[in-house]
Amino acid sequence: MTGMVSTIMIFSIPIIAIVTSHLRAQTKIKHKMLKDELALEKLKHENFAMETQKMKYELELMKLEAPNKNSDIV
Repeated sequence: MTGMVSTIMIFSIPIIAIVTSHLRAQTKIKHKMLKDELALEKLKHENFAMETQKMKYELELMKLEAPNKNSDIV
C-alpha cells in the first residue's frame, strides 16, 4: 500500500508540472493575442476617425462649390 502511494506521488508531480506549464503557456499566448487585438482596435478607431473627418471636409467642399456651379449654369 505504501509503495503504491509513493509511486502515485512520484508520477503525479511531473504530470501536474506539465499541466501547469501548459496552462501558463496558454495564458501567455492569450495575453499576447489580446494585446494585438487591442492594438488593432485602436488602429481601426483611428482609421474610422480619419475617414469621418475626411468625409466632413469633402462635404464642406461640396457645399462651397455648389453655389459656384449653380451660378455658372444660369
